[in-house]
Amino acid sequence: MKPITLKEIAEILDISVTTVSKALKDYPDVSKKTRKLVRETAAQLNYRPNSFAVNLRTKESKTIGLIIPEIVHHFFSSVIKGIIAQAEKKGYLVITLQSNESYTLEKKQIDLLLSKHVDGILISLANETSDFKHITDVIDQDKPIVMFDKIAKIVNCSKIIIDDRKAAYIATQHLIDTGCKRIAHFRGPLLPQNSIDRFLGYKKALIDNNLPYDPSLVYICDCSDMSFEEGKTNAAQLLKDHNDVDGIFINTDMVAIGAITEFNKRGVKIPEDISIVGFSNWFMSSAITPTLSTIDQPGYQMGKMAFKQLYKELRAAKKGKEIHPKIIELETALVKRNSTKSIISKT
Repeated sequence: MKPITLKEIAEILDISVTTVSKALKDYPDVSKKTRKLVRETAAQLNYRPNSFAVNLRTKESKTIGLIIPEIVHHFFSSVIKGIIAQAEKKGYLVITLQSNESYTLEKKQIDLLLSKHVDGILISLANETSDFKHITDVIDQDKPIVMFDKIAKIVNCSKIIIDDRKAAYIATQHLIDTGCKRIAHFRGPLLPQNSIDRFLGYKKALIDNNLPYDPSLVYICDCSDMSFEEGKTNAAQLLKDHNDVDGIFINTDMVAIGAITEFNKRGVKIPEDISIVGFSNWFMSSAITPTLSTIDQPGYQMGKMAFKQLYKELRAAKKGKEIHPKIIELETALVKRNSTKSIISKT
């Protein structure tokens, strides 16, 4: 059926289009009786407001764009849930796009979202992204944009982050406190800021505890998805290269679970022979044997805060107010499980 219009409702009820419009918006200058009659008639005819016309009038699309590196990743799926939960409360539709860690695709997706006239953009940068002109172009158009998790420090926009360096330090310190002396690190690719900061946190913990930093104990996970297979491969290579390693801090739980699987296959006892700490607190971390000690990364909360900050900036922009970018840092926590030993008393 052809969509019903305000004009048709007006003709049926023999009233003006303006009166119908006001009645549907519950204007007090239209009588209660007329408002009730208009709403009932609109419901019977399955009337739906013309969102395009509304958008032209309000200069809002009531949509936001979300670009993430990977949808199936536990952390990012939690972020999406947090964003959508908040967006629905405010009547916003979320257009979700996956960059697959590709800079080229990320640029195209920014252009696509702008062509769709989204009100604002939320983004976690791809691992390949080192040029941020496509991001600054959005800012130059006075379009609110908020980064989360994987961010660019030099871009002047709001960011929702954790202290990756501090969290990595705590993870490595836990290994040291449980007696580990020779600690390896399975890190992410060289480019993303969070991968850099987690490496620096690991390195600082060693130095602060008078343990030597050995670059040969740092294994880079090159794959964009930081995969289970990389964990297995790096674990096998570590056993071949260094038979004296007694602890590993691993950049993500997926890689850590791959490493645990390989060590179990080869008869390496965890944590007796090698202790492991992961990062993100994926649900599988408590299902693997042994269960994985890890850093809890608050994905759902990060998603909520990212949308809330974007919404504040959308309201400010609508009122013609200047946007002042904010950096919001969320807390992380070490979750101790069976892949690490008990802390050795220093007394």
